[in-house]
Amino acid sequence: MKITPSDFIARQGEPWELHQRPTGIAPLYTSKSHYKKKLKKQINKMSDLQRMLYAANEHSVLIIFQAMDAAGKDSAIRHVMSGVNPQGCQVHSFKHPSESELDHDFLWRANQVLPERGRIGIFNRSYYEEVLIARVHPEILTSQRIPDEDMHLQHIWRERFRSINDLEQHLNRNGTRVIKFFLHLSKDEQGKRFLARIDNPDKNWKFTDADVREREFWPQYMQAYEDCIASTTSNEAPWYIIPADDKRNARLIIAKTIVKTFQSLDMHYPEVDEERKQELQCLRRQLADSSG
Repeated sequence: MKITPSDFIARQGEPWELHQRPTGIAPLYTSKSHYKKKLKKQINKMSDLQRMLYAANEHSVLIIFQAMDAAGKDSAIRHVMSGVNPQGCQVHSFKHPSESELDHDFLWRANQVLPERGRIGIFNRSYYEEVLIARVHPEILTSQRIPDEDMHLQHIWRERFRSINDLEQHLNRNGTRVIKFFLHLSKDEQGKRFLARIDNPDKNWKFTDADVREREFWPQYMQAYEDCIASTTSNEAPWYIIPADDKRNARLIIAKTIVKTFQSLDMHYPEVDEERKQELQCLRRQLADSSG
């Protein structure tokens, strides 16, 4: 089966519903070894492109992962980014905001860790939590010190979508490409993965009582994701809805999408001028003479 990243994009302005998007597709590999070979090919391409990104020092790339629990965000980041130079890549996981972070707007803490030019930033969850879990559980807003006159639930989500779009458009205009992945997991597959975490003592630490409680809000989360993706996907900062019931498939699609994004950038290694080339030749002769 041959796929392209565009098969999974949520296109701006096009009508769609999340339940119509697949959580699983036919395997993109014939065996475990075939999967590893295909993933390695994309990782090698990514590694070469990342070196060019770093050397050119003009663009940066921000990769955002959002999903329900147990969808495979951590393992996707670990496997797909395994060939990237750690000096040029930073991963940030956004947990419950601190008191200091609550003293600022909902985008502030993400702004503090945006990738510099020449680097890749990965957000394992992100500012999108503020229009997802906060929408499913609006009581969260009471801790965010929002002025009463601005606390209108019928408007706040649209206003936050607008703020997010403005931020991502600003980043794009200034050289940061934003890629957003929603790992689309079925409720049945999530249940199987939770059971595996309970049955495997080495994975017990991954499972909490809250995981079971949050499953009761599945329809609300799906509606929140659908509205969020439809409201914030764009040509400049697209959402990709990745079938996540098969982790290997998901990793292959994610890797290929990242590579395609890198390839779309106008990147090249810096070239020195003629004067510098002559200087380098002089230095080369000096080194050659001293070595002889």
